[in-house]
Amino acid sequence: MSTLIKVKNSDYVSVVRLFLLLCLVSGLSACNHDMSDLSNYVTEVKARPAKPIEPIPVIKPYVRFIYPGHDLDPFDVSILSPDKDQPMENSVMIDKNRLPEFLEKFPLDGLKMVGTVFKEKQLWALIRVPGGSVHRVKEGNYIGRNHGKILEVKDVSVILSEIVENGFGGYEKRDNELAISNPNKKI
Repeated sequence: MSTLIKVKNSDYVSVVRLFLLLCLVSGLSACNHDMSDLSNYVTEVKARPAKPIEPIPVIKPYVRFIYPGHDLDPFDVSILSPDKDQPMENSVMIDKNRLPEFLEKFPLDGLKMVGTVFKEKQLWALIRVPGGSVHRVKEGNYIGRNHGKILEVKDVSVILSEIVENGFGGYEKRDNELAISNPNKKI
């Protein structure tokens, strides 16, 4: 049988505590170095002349503004709303009887032109929807949420005319273009 040294649990804890205490004391004694360079730097910084303090900015006195028609409510938004009783000049009418096409469900910035194909003696554009499927469109089809009618299909873009609100209760036409997203990438 080999001889085993039995160490009590409390003896082991006291040995570890003594070792940690010796490490702490030796570590603290190592911090007792010459600190003259630090005190010289602090003295030098304190000896520097202080920078001048900027003057306090001049506060302009409050000038009261009296609104014309001060008896009216200044927060009444009805003054900003358009007069819907008066017909708008140059306003475009929307054909509400036309059945919307599939690509009119998507906003125009969510659609990507990925290529073209020549079929039936006509150039068709290939449009990718956010779900990833590709649909073909030609001149006369509608895309986007703003009643965008395709006017022309080119090799690298689709020219369309959208009908948008003009802010005065009517609608106006706006030309737009959907360019091919990456002409070098093949699908």
